[in-house]
Amino acid sequence: MFKKKSSVSTKGKDDKKIKKSKPREYFDALLYAAIVAFIIKILLFEAYRIPTGSMENTLLVGDFLLVTKFTYGATSPRNIPFTDVRLPYFQLPGFKDPKVGDIIVFDFPGNRDELISPEVLNYIKRCVALPGDTILIVNRTLYNNGKIVPNPPESKFLGSPRSDNIANPRIFPEGSGWNEDNYGPLIIPKIGNKIKIDSSNFQAWEMFVKREGHTISMRLDNKVLVDDKELVNGEYTVERDYLFMMGDNRNNSLDSRFWGFMPMENVVGEAFMLYWSWDANIPFSQFFDLIGSIRWNRVGKLID
Repeated sequence: MFKKKSSVSTKGKDDKKIKKSKPREYFDALLYAAIVAFIIKILLFEAYRIPTGSMENTLLVGDFLLVTKFTYGATSPRNIPFTDVRLPYFQLPGFKDPKVGDIIVFDFPGNRDELISPEVLNYIKRCVALPGDTILIVNRTLYNNGKIVPNPPESKFLGSPRSDNIANPRIFPEGSGWNEDNYGPLIIPKIGNKIKIDSSNFQAWEMFVKREGHTISMRLDNKVLVDDKELVNGEYTVERDYLFMMGDNRNNSLDSRFWGFMPMENVVGEAFMLYWSWDANIPFSQFFDLIGSIRWNRVGKLID
């Protein structure tokens, strides 16, 4: 004798599901949109606004652009949002390495005499030299490894060139005697390069070594110590790759000529396209004038 199995009808169960309220539906939609936007911002694209004229006339104050973060390899967040608290981060593989001529957004490493920038700032400049390259500027003409680097089509210079015998004390490295119009020659550090450091150039390389994560000092007998150990043959071995960055507005740009080398790992992304542009000097209180200042010829323009 078999016991008859009981059965429970599921008919109408779907009809009895609790329906979400309208506020809950809106909240869920906003949450999903925020998650998608966050993923896009971290891995694919990020929007930036040009606040200064250092890249004129390639990029203008009031330009809004998209930056591809996946080109050189996207990273996890570098800081807690809306704060200057830096975070450890990891980087995904990129599709290419930076090259001379690329317009790059990067995490500003700090001014010449700073170990690190106290603020998390994104700068945008043009790459003019890669690790291991030698740059030289003679009377405003830029050379890379002995060859002239043509000026970008929309770059510009202000005023008359500075004479090569007039030093700018703000120039990197400290004590070089150079100025922004006559600069170098200077070798861009590359992993494995040997840099001779002695009493004649200790001041110029002191902050560089500290930024690489070491202590550096010089004894009374002029021997240089890194992490309290005397340098072998007086040479320091470079541990990172670096780029040299310059603004297209060559006499109105705070760039590598003033603050030094840009570590490769500070690269955030490559400038891609302008999606909006207007006159940022017009306040929102003059809304109609602001709308009238839209630069339609720049909207949708690819950046090169």
